Amino acid sequence: MTMNNNEVIKKLRIALDLKEADMIEIFEFAEYEMKKTELTGLFRKEGHKHYKECNDELLRLFLDGFITYKRGAKEEQ
Repeated sequence: MTMNNNEVIKKLRIALDLKEADMIEIFEFAEYEMKKTELTGLFRKEGHKHYKECNDELLRLFLDGFITYKRGAKEEQ
């Protein structure tokens, strides 16, 4: 069974215990402006009228931003 990028980002959100604000901040670290409505669209079921597909570029931006987010969190401690 293969997972699409939306499923990957959902699993990362749960595994890393990220809230909406955390995810928006992570995208900011990747220099991408993620609006709350756009973010919630990533977690909708495919076929829902507000569903947003998480393409490869968006997933890469999230992962890049997460690296910076974690480094920043360590520096604050």
